[in-house]
Amino acid sequence: MTRAISKKQMALAVSCVFSLGLVSSGAMAQSNNPTKEGYLIDQRTEVVKSGTGLCWHTGYWTPANAIEECDPDLVKKAPVAAKAPQQMAAVVPPVKPAAKRVQLSADTLFDFNKSTLRPAGKDTLDDFVSKSKDINPEVITAVGHADRFGSDSYNQHLSEQRAATVKAYLLSKGVEPNRVQTEGRGETQPVTKSGECLGAKSAKVIACLQPDRRVDIEIIGTRKAP
Repeated sequence: MTRAISKKQMALAVSCVFSLGLVSSGAMAQSNNPTKEGYLIDQRTEVVKSGTGLCWHTGYWTPANAIEECDPDLVKKAPVAAKAPQQMAAVVPPVKPAAKRVQLSADTLFDFNKSTLRPAGKDTLDDFVSKSKDINPEVITAVGHADRFGSDSYNQHLSEQRAATVKAYLLSKGVEPNRVQTEGRGETQPVTKSGECLGAKSAKVIACLQPDRRVDIEIIGTRKAP
């Protein structure tokens, strides 16, 4: 509660306060502190109160000047701000995976003069697919090759068939068709060295040329996020 005073009463109150030495003449005016505007204050900028604890209003006081200390019933209670939800830890963007290149020279895939997969060739491709599961493929290339026996055109066709066989097997394992590109190089890129596997066609020479009957498989992509 507060106690309102008229100009005559305020003069009397101020006179009494002066006689008690509680305020100086400079404190008689309304406070420069906007939170206590309209209240009589002392030299310590504290609100002057009556003996019963009531605050003294000046002639400038309005309910809009009400402060909690003196007129708690008139003070608008500010709504309690909702507690801000705990901020989630900043998510660090994952580092873009680096491109990964895996190459397989599958010289165990085919028999002499054949484009069908050997059992060992299927095992080799299965292992290749299994080890590539951590990669998001962008492109897979399958390049077929042939040994030196046969004509250039025949070996070119045979190498293309071998690449197509590998592609079909990869698709059967779930690889997307538009990711696989194939081509044939015939006998133009042997891996056997010059001077090796010399002689006419024979079981020994054919076995020696086995590394040339191959498909080079390369997968380029990005490593999957863990």
